[in-house]
Amino acid sequence: MLALLREGKPVTTRQVVRRARVMAVNACMSELRHHGAVIDCRQELVGGKRRFFYTMIKGPEQ
Repeated sequence: MLALLREGKPVTTRQVVRRARVMAVNACMSELRHHGAVIDCRQELVGGKRRFFYTMIKGPEQ
């Protein structure tokens, strides 16, 4: 998931699940934030349905 977010593009929850093969997206985001990552989360209506987009602003500290 970290590699996906490092691309710097907004990704949806579904994209994270499919491309990073992670089911617990919120838990992984929380873990990255705990380690210093700054991840923006915004929601938009797409086709009348809510979609969440994640963008990593700053990576976790090593």
